[in-house]
Amino acid sequence: MQQSPLDNIERYVIEKVKAFRQKANMSQADLAAHLNVSYGFIGQVENPTKKAKYNIKHLNALAIIFKCSPQDFLPPKPFAIATDE
Repeated sequence: MQQSPLDNIERYVIEKVKAFRQKANMSQADLAAHLNVSYGFIGQVENPTKKAKYNIKHLNALAIIFKCSPQDFLPPKPFAIATDE
């Protein structure tokens, strides 16, 4: 079974941002314009088979865009760290 190239924490953050984007009725292109990134970047971030992800600067900018705290994109508790065995 092929695993997603992203860890649970990264996927959680991406899904939270996507939920904020959708709640604001914002397209991927709209969000890309607000973040000053390419439309393709947002598409890759939201695609679970791609490795693209938001960084801490993106989360800060997203918090400004959505008028929330950067913490709103993070899980309430840490995820267990996967080990390669």
